[in-house]
Amino acid sequence: MSTPFRRKVVFITGTRADFGKLKSLMLRLQDDEHFEVHVFITGMHMLSKYGSTWDEVRKAGLLNLYRFINQNENDSMDQILAKTVAGLSDYVKEMAPDMIVVHGDRVEALAGAIVGALNNIRVAHIEGGEVSGTIDEVIRHSISKMSHLHFVANEQARRRLVQLGERGETIHVIGSPDVDVMNSADLPSLEEVQRYYGFAFGEYAILMFHPVTTELKQIRQQVAVLVDSVLESGENFVVLYPNNDHGTDIILDEYGRLRNCDRVAIYPSMRFEYFLTLLKHARYMIGNSSAGIREAPHFGVPTINLGSRQHMRVQTPSVMDVAITHRDILDAIARVPSIPRTPRTLFGDGNSAVAFHQILLAAESWDREIQKHFVDCL
Repeated sequence: MSTPFRRKVVFITGTRADFGKLKSLMLRLQDDEHFEVHVFITGMHMLSKYGSTWDEVRKAGLLNLYRFINQNENDSMDQILAKTVAGLSDYVKEMAPDMIVVHGDRVEALAGAIVGALNNIRVAHIEGGEVSGTIDEVIRHSISKMSHLHFVANEQARRRLVQLGERGETIHVIGSPDVDVMNSADLPSLEEVQRYYGFAFGEYAILMFHPVTTELKQIRQQVAVLVDSVLESGENFVVLYPNNDHGTDIILDEYGRLRNCDRVAIYPSMRFEYFLTLLKHARYMIGNSSAGIREAPHFGVPTINLGSRQHMRVQTPSVMDVAITHRDILDAIARVPSIPRTPRTLFGDGNSAVAFHQILLAAESWDREIQKHFVDCL
């Protein structure tokens, strides 16, 4: 049975990455008269240091946008969380949404779940039930416990939410929404990407390395080893800035040694579709980004996964787990040609937006009591 009247749904986006995963869901609902879609834009989107990517949200054709600066470069994660809760709380009291939609494990998503739960607003969480080796996992599970609807990427994630005491009928396996985009015939060509970003490498690897906030004392040494290895490898690299977590400036400081190297192109951010094309044609990906665990295998691109950040994530034979030492990294680069480029999809069939839409059209998604109860696994 369809929802009987227009529902006001607020999506929260704080990074280039989560917007790439949420965009197809946003646009799908916006095209349906049963929904009024609003987007609360904050986080890295609002920082010129990362390319002011809020404008990419506007260019996507989304209509009801609200921008909120939730941080300065000196803020810690707890300060960013507090500011986001305060700003979002004022916003939802004015907007009175029926649902808040959040993605993943960033503090902006945690703020959305807190504000929704404490104001009796339904919260939908995209891609809960995942595991990793950092504080991100704790944040992700906390968001799940404050959410009323769960849209997960695979069966393993569904089982974890059941272990967390979530009701089975509130958990929906829809795959990862970025697969919708990866399977699209409308991705730009590699030539378009190279023209837009101004590099012309024949072959290249992608480097994305984020801070592990529980390993702050080791970050400078880790990045120094990584940069040394990149320079010694003699290969071409496209480097994207890390997330703006504590320790980012240490990474960017070490990247300064790459800026005068004509084999390296460094960018604060990249349009999601352009990034997917870049990834699809890369020799390999190196670093500790979830893109190396999730998106790269979809295209059959090998991944050199460094350190602990993606600990316990779903992996495929194309992913090499490598210690952050000079020798181990160079050995892994040498092994790349022997890795079969076999595409593997573990996160859905590219139909996530359709499934998400249909679930939100169902009356039961809105009729369940908003008070949550823990379900014991007997």
